[in-house]
Amino acid sequence: MEQEMTELLSLDQSTKMEDSEKQTSSHSSPIPIKSRKKGGLITMPFIIANEALEKVASYGLLPNMTFYLMREYGMEVTGAQSLLFYWSAATNFLPLVGAFVADSYLGRFAVIGLGSIFSFLGTTVLWLTAMIPKVRPPPCNQLGQACKSATTSQYVLLVFSFLLMSIGAGGIRPCSLAFGANQFDKGDNPNKQMVLESFFAWYYTSSIVSVLIALTGIVYIQVKLGWKIGFGIPAILMFLSALLFFLASPFYIKQKVQSNLFASLIQVIVVAYKNRKLPYPNHNSDYHHKNGSGPQVPTEKLRFLNKACIIKSPEDVKPNGVAANPWNLCTVEQVEELKALIRVMPLWSTGIMLSVNLSQSSFPLLQAQSMDRHLTKGFQIPAASFGMFLMIALTLWVFLYDRVILPFASKIKGRPVRLKPIVRMGIGIFVSCMSMLVSGIVEHVRRRRAINQGLLNNPQGIVEMSAMWLILQNSLNGIAEAFNAIGSTEFYYSELPRSMSSIASALFGLGMAVANLLASVILKAVDKYTKGEGKESWVSSSINKGHYEYYYWLLAVLTAFNLLYFVACCWAYGPSADIDITKRMLDVSDDDELPKENISRADLNSR
Repeated sequence: MEQEMTELLSLDQSTKMEDSEKQTSSHSSPIPIKSRKKGGLITMPFIIANEALEKVASYGLLPNMTFYLMREYGMEVTGAQSLLFYWSAATNFLPLVGAFVADSYLGRFAVIGLGSIFSFLGTTVLWLTAMIPKVRPPPCNQLGQACKSATTSQYVLLVFSFLLMSIGAGGIRPCSLAFGANQFDKGDNPNKQMVLESFFAWYYTSSIVSVLIALTGIVYIQVKLGWKIGFGIPAILMFLSALLFFLASPFYIKQKVQSNLFASLIQVIVVAYKNRKLPYPNHNSDYHHKNGSGPQVPTEKLRFLNKACIIKSPEDVKPNGVAANPWNLCTVEQVEELKALIRVMPLWSTGIMLSVNLSQSSFPLLQAQSMDRHLTKGFQIPAASFGMFLMIALTLWVFLYDRVILPFASKIKGRPVRLKPIVRMGIGIFVSCMSMLVSGIVEHVRRRRAINQGLLNNPQGIVEMSAMWLILQNSLNGIAEAFNAIGSTEFYYSELPRSMSSIASALFGLGMAVANLLASVILKAVDKYTKGEGKESWVSSSINKGHYEYYYWLLAVLTAFNLLYFVACCWAYGPSADIDITKRMLDVSDDDELPKENISRADLNSR
């Protein structure tokens, strides 16, 4: 669940800028009559349904996957969690690839369509692992014989299903909202902005509802009706998602691909290396800048990159002011864009540890499974559904912060009150540290009660302790992400040039991908160094023999050190911009450069 605020901010920027460019280009080339009849409200239900059904299918599979891997594939909890870390890392990273492919080669429509097909194939393959007994290990013999592990082919088929779903997410999630906004990109519509805002509202609402349905309805079906039906429904939903999307194909506005900002950044690195032996010029005119922008001089920070924009000879620049070969000469603006990105990277890295904390799913699942989850005598919350409290806390906190706390504080102060994005980032890291501390305390109490009740050797036993205690740590995680995810996204938007809005929306998702890989390393290290002869691993599959509380407290200590690292990075970075991000999005002039793509992990975990 990540970054819906990121998407909405990025797309508001993207569509405004695209509208600006359309109006500029419309003076030179008329819009074909046929294109005027495409797009609009008729496409909205199909695009929203495509994204919503994909979210229900994907989010409905993840919560109970630890149980499926442990019970049906005989995995230990560390092996299951590591595999899920890798799956999440791929799902977080591939939207970057999907956005690049859509932007540079295939276009958004084709990438969403291919993503829908891949997601359907992935959910179908996973469903087949539940339907066909021979494609998974035989059930454990109850007579005490050792359980058989999955064969290589069985394991490969399982991983293949995960890979297909990650590829599908990489196609749908970075392009869906942008593609939907494109359908209202018609200059002849006087109510375009109002309709676009309505689309964003419906899109966001459908995302929330989809995740809630996934974490409650799909999870409950899996618990009550088994894996065959529990995995079959997501496959059917993905089939409907792809079908509905393609049914509306004749009505879509399908914009042509554009050049990609990533290529521009790579050009700076390549050209700076080529020109590494060149002396720095004495005249400002020897630096190449965008045509019409006036003489520009690169800053002295990261000075070695300035060599990428040095004009070696007059032949390097065409009469119209454009570089003859962009791989031999870059503009000052390109160089400064790369410098801005490099400067924010240390602060970007401080969010990785918070994402490591948020990526923990198996251990809270086993905790909930071992506790009393009854709301009434006849109904209990599925263990995998407790993650919904994170999303509920996140949504409620964002609402209270924006609509209650800030207006109330502003009224008391007599002036607008707002926390800088960088301050909210730090608060998020601190709250995440508290969340891990609380998680350890709750687990310490739970384990002690389990042992007192004689459940040390019975990981399936139910401890006489309400699972509602887990709501506290989930709520803290939600608040931590509300502060850090939104704060970091606004920080990137305010510190990076407008032309890099796509990069700004990509950074948080990229951090999640790195965090998943780092979390796997931490987990394996803890498992390796905390077990030995006669010693049970902290992260043992036998929850009452292990010490999950020590693992949580280790994460809390690492997060505390990360908070100190964050303070050091803030000091090194210096003053940050203090601007109204929303106002900046709306005040885009015709001269602003169009962001090349909205590259964002499209999970729902922000406003």
